[in-house]
Amino acid sequence: MKITPTQLKDVLIIEPQVFGDQRGYFLETYQSRRYADAGIGLPFVQDNISFSQQGTLRGLHYQYPNGQAKMVQVLQGEIFDVAVDIRRGSPTFGQSVGVALCGASHQQLYIPPGFAHGFCVISPSALFMYKCSDYYAPQHEGGLRWNDPDLRIAWPVREPILSERDRHWPRLADIAADRLPPYEV
Repeated sequence: MKITPTQLKDVLIIEPQVFGDQRGYFLETYQSRRYADAGIGLPFVQDNISFSQQGTLRGLHYQYPNGQAKMVQVLQGEIFDVAVDIRRGSPTFGQSVGVALCGASHQQLYIPPGFAHGFCVISPSALFMYKCSDYYAPQHEGGLRWNDPDLRIAWPVREPILSERDRHWPRLADIAADRLPPYEV
């Protein structure tokens, strides 16, 4: 397993070891001891799968309190995945990182608590899997407007397919500080 930090050092690209031969391939998508040894020690309590059509954009979502770390992976297709640092007092507050993920590469992206997360589908469709370190709590759900000009995210779609909820999230600057997680050293 190879781990590469992104421009936001807490957001990590993970390349699992793939064992392939003429039959196909095998890989471990998660093994708690190995990931903990690599610094990803939060236990995951929930797995989710999302299937989306080309042009769909989901996000940017977060949960506070009860923040969720997420480990995301594309099983089929290709997406552009984004994490935004929303931790009050963080030296990288408001900065984002975007990573192209595809089923063929098997890469994962680890996003710690305190980040908003979203993705858009580049391929005709995508099957997307993600692990969460805390349970979904709708009463603590929050979100950022996908096209917030202050975030300067270079989404590869101009007019995405959005849910009504995702269409109406506020800009980061319009969210009260007490509704955002604190930065912890």
